[in-house]
Amino acid sequence: MKIRLSGLSNGSSRCYDVMVNARVERLSLHEIDDFREMVWGCHRKQRRDLPWRNTFDPYRILVSELMLQQTQVERVMDKYGPFVDRFPTVEALAQASLEDVLGAWQGLGYNRRALSLARLARIVTDRYCGRLPEEVEDLTGLPGIGKATAGAIRAFAFQKPSLFIETNIRRVFIHHFFSAGEDVHDREIVPLVEQTLDLSNPREWYYALMDYGSILKKEIINPNRRSAHYTRQSPFEKSDRRIRGLLLRALLSKPSFTADEICSLVDEDVLRVARIVDALVREGFVKESGGVYAIARTV
Repeated sequence: MKIRLSGLSNGSSRCYDVMVNARVERLSLHEIDDFREMVWGCHRKQRRDLPWRNTFDPYRILVSELMLQQTQVERVMDKYGPFVDRFPTVEALAQASLEDVLGAWQGLGYNRRALSLARLARIVTDRYCGRLPEEVEDLTGLPGIGKATAGAIRAFAFQKPSLFIETNIRRVFIHHFFSAGEDVHDREIVPLVEQTLDLSNPREWYYALMDYGSILKKEIINPNRRSAHYTRQSPFEKSDRRIRGLLLRALLSKPSFTADEICSLVDEDVLRVARIVDALVREGFVKESGGVYAIARTV
């Protein structure tokens, strides 16, 4: 295993890499120390000051994690503060109408996350007396929370040394430990995440990894393209997601629409629009009564 130190290109804020040119599962203590020193050094110079990092409130961290799924930090920054101001506790969110929750969510996209968050708030209020559970099994049993999100919540809200991978973390490990690798699978990365994890401060360590991954994204060709999990997203303008968003925004703007009015909202094939509307009804976003459609009041 050959270790090579190489600098990033941004001058005084330069950080150094530990490059391991092989697929490995076990690192030496020296390699672990070098990697941690590099990551912590970058973090001290370029730590991002994000509002959800200034709290240990599990509910607020939960909101930020669901908002950040598949969404850029800059967009979340605009929506996070107003959302938690409007729904300051999990109980407040549980009591809100779906219409209010979706209205506050507009601009973030992927509205299923808002629906999941509203449903989750009711479950946590009823089943856990308003306290977000700490265990992975309990967290992943809630709407919208997979293993990665559960791991992030455990680390950030409860300072638990859990294991998880997200896009920035994946970018860091592929860049440093799979410099010549292709189709790198997460199962190859997880042992390295585990070995390098700072057990004394997992919360800040994961923040450091994410910040460094964000730096790499701006400095080099995206290492995540060499991940086995990498897929190019289809163009938004041609996607069902765009039509779903348009329809939901329209339904939030007035009490109800007839089927014909809904189909006239977007310049798309009527059968395609009808299929998407049917999906919105099945998923619980929209209710239909006598051919009239409206946003569902409850989840």
